[in-house]
Parts: sequence; C-alpha cells; structure tokens
Amino acid sequence: MDIELSGDLDEQGMVFDFGDVKKILRQAAEDMIDHKLVVPQDLLDMNVEQKGERIEVSCSFPGDAQFHISCPTDAIAALPLTEIDIESVEPLLTKHLQSVVPDNVKKVKIRLREENIQGAYYHYTHGLKKHAGNCQRIAHGHRSKLEIFADGQRSQLTEYQWAKKWKDIYIGSWEDVAQEETINGVEHIRFKYVASQGDFELLMPKKRVYMIDTDSTVEWIAEHIAQTLKKQRPQNWFTVRAYEGVKKGAIAER
Repeated sequence: MDIELSGDLDEQGMVFDFGDVKKILRQAAEDMIDHKLVVPQDLLDMNVEQKGERIEVSCSFPGDAQFHISCPTDAIAALPLTEIDIESVEPLLTKHLQSVVPDNVKKVKIRLREENIQGAYYHYTHGLKKHAGNCQRIAHGHRSKLEIFADGQRSQLTEYQWAKKWKDIYIGSWEDVAQEETINGVEHIRFKYVASQGDFELLMPKKRVYMIDTDSTVEWIAEHIAQTLKKQRPQNWFTVRAYEGVKKGAIAER
C-alpha cells in the first residue's frame, strides 16, 4: 500500500509525522481488511448476518455448492460492494484512513498493489487455531511466491503444477474436520475449531479444499510439498521455498 498525504503544515512543520503515518494509518488499514475474509455484502445471494459479537456469512457457488462461515465479527470485513478487487476497495479504505488523520491533513491518497511475482504463486485461505494473533481467523488468505528446486535446479514446471493445484482453495487440517456432508448432491466439508479469539466454523465444497495432516503454517506447507514430491520422485533431492508475504516464508528439504 502506497500512501500520499496533502495538507497544511502542523506546528512541527510537517503534514503528518512519518512515524505516525506508519503507526496510525497502517494500523487503521489492518484493522479494516488485514487477516480477514473480505466479502462483498451487496452481491446477489450473499447473506451477511450480525449476531451480537459474531457474524455469519453464507452464499451459493455455481452447481449448488454452498459456503458458510460463522466466526467473531473481527474475522470478517463485509463491505458494501458487489465485487472485491483493488479498484473497488481503494475508495472505501481511503475514506476510512481519512477519518483517522489530523484535521490539517486535507487529502489521503492510497494505491493498493499486488506483490510483483515473477513466476508461479499459490493463492489459498486457511486458519491457524493455535496462533495467538490474527492468523487464527479462519479463511484469511495469502497470495505468495513458490520456488521448488530438484537436485539444485529450479523446476518451474513443478512450481506451476502446485500453483494450479493451490489456486483459490482452502487448506484444511484433518483435526479441524467436524463433518463431511452432502448438500444438494455436492460433497462438502465442515471445519470447526476454538481459538483464543473465539469459535470458528467453515463449510466449504470439498473440491475447493486441500487437506493436510498438520496445521497449515508456512513451515508445514513447505514440509508437505517437499514430502509429497519426495514420495513421487524418491531419486531426487527437493528444496522448497514457500513464501507467506513479501520476502518471508519457510524452506524444507527432502
């Protein structure tokens, strides 16, 4: 996120102290949309219901697949939109940031941009029930770079195969599965867990879920990919660099 501020100089001779920009505006942006499932509440067939300190969101996918989530309110950002993309979210976030700056700041201008990834990336949602912070919020998402090496040589084909497999999916842990059920002839998986911020529940069509035996930390994700590749091709030595955000992630070797 790039931020540009216009306004009058304060008693320090500044529009807004750089330290406060990072502290106040970054926190305000994170409070609005970071580590949350962002949903377009005006989308046709999208149902958003506030129940005290909890929120429930449900909708239908094409082919009678169902989606339902029940969680603490802070885990969802329900925006008055019909579509979630950079162009539609920017004005709402700008308005929110404008509300937290001093009166001398006349205009806040922001630019949201995706990380520039040269090569394959995976795009998934998950929740980490054991995490003390906001990563415990179910169905928050990541779009991150993936690098895979076989015997020291970069294997872009393998990277793209995993990127295709992990495109717009939920990575679930078996210990969080509450029930597998069929709705309108479509197989679904229901996840439930209790974390420090509250109870979380998610219903997803099975075809949009990828299951692993562990929690879905980036360390375990890298380990899972490395182990899977080693089983498929035991003659090779694999190094997996799984990223979670910009310039951070985990490395696993098998």
